[in-house]
This record gives sequence, C-alpha cells and structure tokens, in this order.
Amino acid sequence: MKQGLLKKIGLGLVGVGLVGGLAACGSSNDSGSGDSAEESGTKTLTVSVDQGYTEYINSIKDKFEEDNDVELKLVEKDMFDQLEALALDGPAGKGPDVMMAAYDRIGSLGQQGHLAEVTLGNEADYDDTDKAQVTIDGKIYGEPAVIETLVLYYNKDLISEAPETFADLEALAQDPQYDFTSEAGKNIGFLAKWTDFYYSYGLLAGYGGYVFGEDGTDATDVGLNTAGAVEGITYASDWFQNVWPQGMQDVTSAGDFVTTQFNDGKTAAIIDGPWAAAGYKEAGVNYGVAPIPTLDNGEAYQSFGGGKGWVVSNYSKNKDVAQKFLDYVTNQENQEAFFEARNEIPANQKARETANDGSDELTTAVIEQYANAQPAPNIPEMAEVWTGAENLMFDAASGNKTPQQSADDSVTMITEAIEQKY
Repeated sequence: MKQGLLKKIGLGLVGVGLVGGLAACGSSNDSGSGDSAEESGTKTLTVSVDQGYTEYINSIKDKFEEDNDVELKLVEKDMFDQLEALALDGPAGKGPDVMMAAYDRIGSLGQQGHLAEVTLGNEADYDDTDKAQVTIDGKIYGEPAVIETLVLYYNKDLISEAPETFADLEALAQDPQYDFTSEAGKNIGFLAKWTDFYYSYGLLAGYGGYVFGEDGTDATDVGLNTAGAVEGITYASDWFQNVWPQGMQDVTSAGDFVTTQFNDGKTAAIIDGPWAAAGYKEAGVNYGVAPIPTLDNGEAYQSFGGGKGWVVSNYSKNKDVAQKFLDYVTNQENQEAFFEARNEIPANQKARETANDGSDELTTAVIEQYANAQPAPNIPEMAEVWTGAENLMFDAASGNKTPQQSADDSVTMITEAIEQKY
C-alpha cells in the first residue's frame, strides 16, 4: 500500500465529526481489547496492523510474549479503517489494544478521548520534531515509528547530478530539451504539484508563511497570508503562468501529469514523496533522490514532516502491557529490524543512523529533508486548513485572483470555519 495514499487520506480526515461518523466502517468481526483469552489463562494483547506489517510483527513477537507472559494476537486491517472504527468498536469491546496511526490523526484522536496517554520508553532516541508528532496539549498519545517527507527525484539519464538550488531548477526550465511540444513556450524540465497544499506548503514556509502560530498550536493565528506566504505564492504563480503547461493548473489531474512526464523520461526533476519510489522503479526510470533544493532566498524548502506512530486504545483493558509493547516495538533493535523488513525510515534516532549508511539514496534524502521539515499541526482545527487551502494556489496561478487576494480569501475561509466549529 502506498504511504502517499495513507498520508493524504489521514490528512483529510482529521475532523472531529468524521472520526465518529465514519466509525461505523469498522467490522463487527474484529477481535479486540475485550477478548482476553481467559480460557487459556494467558493475557492477550490485540495488535491491529496493515497486512504488510504482519510478517515483521511475527518476527519480533516471541521475545515480547515470553518476557511479558502475554499472547500477541494480530488483526490485519487498514490503518485508517481501524482508526475510523475505534470510536464505536472501542467502547463495544471489539477494538484492538494497540494500532498504528498517522501523526496528523494522533492529536485529534487523543483529544477526543479515543487514545490513551503513554510515555516515551525510548525518549532519549527522539528529537523535538519526533516528540511533537505525538504530543498535543502537553500530553503524549503515541510513540514515533516512521518518518516521511517530500524529496526531489531526478532522472539520472537526463542530468548527471541533483539540482542543489532553485536557480538550478530554473535553468532546467530554460533548456529547450524540456520544451513541451504541445504548448508553445512551455517547459517541463522541473515539475511540482503545487496546486496541492501538502506539496506547496514547503515553499510558502520557506518564504516565511506558516499554518498556525505557536509552533502549530494557536489556531487563532493563521499565517498563510503573511508577506512571506504571499511571496511564495507569487513565485509559484510565475511557474504556473510562464513556464508550465496549462495542465499543471488542474487540481485533479496535475499529479498524474507530473508522474507521467517523469515516467516517460521527459522531465528531469520533480518533487514527490517516498511512497512514489516504487512506481518510478516499476516504470524503469533511472532516478536519483536528493533533498529538495534551496530556495532563491537561501532558505530551505520546509515541507511537512509526517509518518506514523504506535498508539494505545483508551478502551483497552491491558494498557500496562500495551505500553510495554510500544516501548519494545520502538526500541533501536526492533526499529532496525523494521527498516530491514519494510524499508520505511524509522523514527528512532539510533535506528535512523543505522539506516542512513549511504547505501540507499531515498533513505538519505528523506532523513536530510526531514531535518528541515515542519510537523503538520495535529490539532483538530487543521482539518479546516486542508479544506480552506484547496484553492490557495490555483486561484493565484490561474490569474483569477492576485496572490494576496487568494491568500486572504483562503485565510478568511479557514478562520471562519474554525470560529464556527471549535
């Protein structure tokens, strides 16, 4: 399952109402925290994971079971389906004790009372960004497991080395080799799906924009129409209006256009996430991966940092054992085993150092880019940002509004929605 799809679904479903409203999607056949296998006299800890994680958990569970006199019962279920089902299945005693959650879902689920507070058993192995991903209102609701963020992919058959600055990307746009034959005067040397706020935020942040004040916790302070944010929108609008084909303004299909051009060997460099690598490999692209180039103002492209953590259901009857499992599955040894099994970058800093041995460009690029990434705010109000910012870039790129008007209108929509709902 592509992590990009998981990410985008999670980002769009952080609203309070959706968590409860979609909970009915849960299967009534799931065994959960209410099923403690009393007949055998052994306590059972039910762990829900995506199908792709089963082999990994099975490979590490024996020692945990032996050390804690517990039977680990695995339930295979899509992560987001499981999270959506928790509000109903948990109180009914059918939900799992432990599951994974996208970072952007942890805060809202914790605030709503669906997740138990936990402690970081491997706290020394996390930095401030890692901790922020699982913390809201000073309370910790999960242990970090996976990190991800956007990176730069480039075609090694077209360019010999990764662009290091946006000036390098602008030079590609002047190369007639990448002229788009279907539209005179347009160029596809570099492409980025900036009509999608998840992709464009790093640009706005690099120029000084921000989502919420106080490190993403003050929803009364929306910073997407600041002078810096408008400068970023203005810069992007130049690409949309003067460089890229018209199709790049299509909110629905721009991503497919980017992927197709890169897969077909017509585009030298693009911005995308680690979840896209498998598709490019399957398409036969001789690609390299690097951190996103430095912006023209000398600042880093501050993309959203995301990923997943392990969490405990607040309805679990086995919270003590569940806490021990979280500490166990996120220790250095098991996070290193996780990377070997899944090739997903571990959150544990020591395990991350092991993974970052220089043998995998994607791993190195994600880790380097993540150092400049910003955690997406995990407060419930973030749901209104994803909705309100949908046309933030399009309205300016299409010329329907000036960059300032587009930014102001988006912020008005966001703030009004927050005032009405929270």
